[in-house]
Amino acid sequence: MAEEVFQKARGRTLSVFREDVEKEWKAPFYFIQGADPQFGLMKAYAIGDCGSGGDEWDQELKLTERAVQAVNQLSPKPKFFVICGDLVHGMPGTPWREAQTRDLKNVLKGLSHDVPAVFVSGNHDLGNAPTPETIDDYCQQWGDDYFAFWVGGVFFLVLNSQLYFDHSKCQEQKRAQDAWLDEQLARAEGRACRHAVVFQHIPLFLQSPDEDHDYFNLEKSVRQELLDRFLKAGIKAVFSGHYHRNAGGSYKDLEMVVSSAIGCQLGEDTHGLRVVVVTAEKIVHRYYSLDKLSSQGIEKDLMDLIKQN
Repeated sequence: MAEEVFQKARGRTLSVFREDVEKEWKAPFYFIQGADPQFGLMKAYAIGDCGSGGDEWDQELKLTERAVQAVNQLSPKPKFFVICGDLVHGMPGTPWREAQTRDLKNVLKGLSHDVPAVFVSGNHDLGNAPTPETIDDYCQQWGDDYFAFWVGGVFFLVLNSQLYFDHSKCQEQKRAQDAWLDEQLARAEGRACRHAVVFQHIPLFLQSPDEDHDYFNLEKSVRQELLDRFLKAGIKAVFSGHYHRNAGGSYKDLEMVVSSAIGCQLGEDTHGLRVVVVTAEKIVHRYYSLDKLSSQGIEKDLMDLIKQN
């Protein structure tokens, strides 16, 4: 079956990355961040029916195929390919969701076997107000909804941001993630890692830490609490999707990076992926259109960083 191809997160980690092997810093590396393939949204958005529309997803399927092909032809290979949520458009229990999930898995089967896929849960994957049942279904399909892993001396945390958006129907799950996150942030604060990075679907903020709350960011008090916890632990960057546009900003020493979509664009950006280079001193990233990444690859200045010893 298609899902057996993926090394799913289990036990709150990714077994494909062994901590005893990956905990030490060795050299610069890079990974690819994508977001929101969201099979079905392009038609739903075009007809103005995002709530129940979305019975066609040929465009998203082709775009995701192009994304996979672009990643596969990169040399050297990225350490992993993380998709920051909204894998499909069909909400839990809606028509087409099963077919969208099947088709997305079939496309992602084409990803090179030496580039692990890392999955982050989004609101369309869990529901705007998730339940224990929708979370369990997601975990069966894609792996744990939150987990941690090490790559090359860098500590990565994957969060279920929907539990910070609306946990009214799954308060026990929210408490469990909070307790787990406290433990992981304590590890990061111990500075055993070269850098610590967070992946989540919903951005903490889009441009400014004090901006008003809306659908595309987290409520201000929740946001501030997470920002302060992350900053104290030394988190270097938070990578998100959800906005279907590129955005971002900084809170003191923490960078908030919002990447536009593989699929439907809600602004002026192009369908694309973000290349993220990690060096001993810094994290450098650049958003590429699928066309540019496919035809030209990674630009020389980023490649020079990757090749540093």
